[in-house]
This record gives sequence, structure tokens and C-alpha cells, in this order.
Amino acid sequence: MTDVTQPKKKYGRPDDEHVINFMKIAKPAAIISILLTIASIFFIATKGLNLGLDFTGGVSAELNYQYAAKPADVISNLDKAGFKDAVVQTLGSNKDLIVRMPAQDLKVEDLSNTITKAVQLPNNTAVVHKVDSVGGQVGNELYLRSAGAVALAMLLMLIYVTIRFEFKLAVGAVLSLLHDVIVTIGIFAMMQWPFDLTVLAAILALIGFSLNDNIVVSDRIRENFRKIRGATPLEIVNIALTETLKRTIHTSMTLLLVVLAMMFLGGDGLHWFSVAMFIGVFVGTYSSIYIGTAFALWRGLNRQDFIVQVKPEFEDEEHIPH
Repeated sequence: MTDVTQPKKKYGRPDDEHVINFMKIAKPAAIISILLTIASIFFIATKGLNLGLDFTGGVSAELNYQYAAKPADVISNLDKAGFKDAVVQTLGSNKDLIVRMPAQDLKVEDLSNTITKAVQLPNNTAVVHKVDSVGGQVGNELYLRSAGAVALAMLLMLIYVTIRFEFKLAVGAVLSLLHDVIVTIGIFAMMQWPFDLTVLAAILALIGFSLNDNIVVSDRIRENFRKIRGATPLEIVNIALTETLKRTIHTSMTLLLVVLAMMFLGGDGLHWFSVAMFIGVFVGTYSSIYIGTAFALWRGLNRQDFIVQVKPEFEDEEHIPH
């Protein structure tokens, strides 16, 4: 008689499937996160953000040259014409450029004519397609609305994850998102990189990316709490993180490829957007494990949080007298 032995399983998993002990370094990771957050807040408070013209107000003009033009030559011509501190970026090709500079005293019509004359290069004619002027008050209002948009996104994430999963996981997810935003903005403040609407768009995209990671992990944690018996919450969290590791790596690497493509091939218009996303991919992946999940575990996440209470069908039924 042949003795057919079945592979032993631990908590419903084959023994040869290794479980990574992610939470082993949870405390050191928490200390690093706290230090990073404090440092970021310090740089934001002391150095401040190098706000772009979208927030401070100013003038932007779109140029189209007959031949490829160097931004340095355009800046030199604008400087000679009296337009100081101009920033020139390419829009996909060296023929299409955008000029950004501080607010000017001239009217838009006069400004368009003056800029058109100033940006002409030898043997390379330029056509000015559009000139926009944003006042300082409008830029400040846009800045406040942008901060409100980020705060509203955080609140909605908290409500959604609370309804969909559990409040402890929801608070952890929001702390994770807050950490990602503060650290990314803190790096921009420390390096004094320009912070404009494209970077703000990257921050909002980063919130969505980080939340997606948190939701995938939370869903697996909830599923494992319901189907795995006899395991501690720490073991269940480690199993869930191990099971979602491949998916997390694939998602992050795919996004990184797109971000690197934008960084090196997207031109100046997408450069700072891709830089912010590049930072956010690493920060977001790290925080979804060592902030979002770890916080919920420290708050006492357990099986009871995911048990659905069902009211007995005939409980407290009133008897009708005959």
C-alpha cells in the first residue's frame, strides 16, 4: 500500500511558501518616518516652497519657432527687453516653448506685442500663440483651493476606507497618505525645486496611488482574518503583506517605467511632475506597509473587527395573544 503524504500546511498555506516578517522592523521604520516627517515640516516652515507663477501670479506665453530654438537664447532676448527672471521650457519639441515670468505692468495686448518682438531670434521667426496673465490675488486663491483639494481628498479617503474596511485601517491609510504628501513636499522645499500646478497634480496622483496600495493590503488582511484560524494578528498581517508583495512590485515598477519615460522624454513641461511622482512611488510603497498597516496593528487590529454581527431572526419577537 502506497503511503501518499499530503504537504503539511500552516494556517491553510503550504509550508514551503515563505512568509516575510515585514513587521520585524516596524519600530525602526516608524522612527525613520517620524524623523522624515519632522525634517520635512522643518524645511517647509523655514525655507518655504519655491512657488511657480501659477500660485504667485505672473505672465505665461506660448511660442512656436520656425526652427529649433534654445531656451537660453530666448531668456537672453527677454532679459535685454526688460523681462527679468523669465523661465523658458519646451513643450514636447524644441520648436514649441512656453515662457513664464513675473507679473508685468503692461496690458495683455501691449504685452503680447512686446513679447513677440523680444523673442525673435536671428533667422528663426517666432509666433506667439497665447499670452495669459494671472494676478497675485488669483494665484493666492488657487494656492488655497489646492490645499483644500488635498484636505478634502484625505477626508474622503478616511470615510471610504472606514465604510469599506475598518476604522483602524482607515486612520492608518490617512496617516500614510499624509506622510507621503508631507515628505514629498518637504523634499521640494529642501531642494527649492519649483512647485507649480504640475507638481500639485503629481501630489494628488500620489494620494491615489498610495491609497490603492493601502486598499489592496487592507482587503487581503480582512480576507485572511476571516479564513485563517489559529494565527495571531501579527502573523496574519505578515501573510497578507507577503501575498500582495508581487502585485505591489509589479505595480510600482510599471509606474516607475512610465515616470522615467516622462522624466527623460516628456520635456520640461512634465519634468517636475515626473520628479514628484518618482519620489512618491518609493515613499508611497514604503508607507502603505510601515505606516498604514503597522498603525492598525498597533491599535489592536484583530479578528473581531471583521466579524459581521447577524441578528437572530426571531430575537425578541413579540407574541400575539390568541
